[in-house]
Amino acid sequence: MGRTGSCFDNAAGESFFATLKTEIGTEVWLTRHAARRAVFQCLTYYNQHRLHSTNRYRTPVETGIGYRQLHALAA
Repeated sequence: MGRTGSCFDNAAGESFFATLKTEIGTEVWLTRHAARRAVFQCLTYYNQHRLHSTNRYRTPVETGIGYRQLHALAA
């Protein structure tokens, strides 16, 4: 994330938090622990199960593994 107008603007961060708010909704939790658990469950789903069109319909975990393997072969 960077300053306005730079190539490192916060569009990716904004998109992620919009998705997080959509997935969790407007629920009100009774405890901070319950809220953290809900966010963690959402993040687990987002990273390990949700397919992303920008990653050629793979999960972020699958994309990361493929990236590491590709660069390990190049080294």
